[in-house]
Amino acid sequence: MKTIFITCNQAHYYRITEEMTHLNIRGFTSWKPLTGRGSNTGDPHYGSKAWPALNNAIITVVEDHQVDGLLDFLKKLDEKTPELGLRAFVWNVEKSI
Repeated sequence: MKTIFITCNQAHYYRITEEMTHLNIRGFTSWKPLTGRGSNTGDPHYGSKAWPALNNAIITVVEDHQVDGLLDFLKKLDEKTPELGLRAFVWNVEKSI
């Protein structure tokens, strides 16, 4: 199993969760809203007057075969709107209960 951690502009949240449903990825936890700044070229998302955008985060644990489908969707979404910012990180699940 794998964990996928996604950070994204709040505008992407519903598109991502809809795609997860389409890919039969049911379980997830999310945090809304989050603030932050991209590590390379992203604008700050602070929810302030100067930087009004906000982020969301989603974490899900999936079967190994589900990873590529979700990552492919996320990559295409990020390429369509790179100014919004979207990142995804995958790591192994060693144990679960």
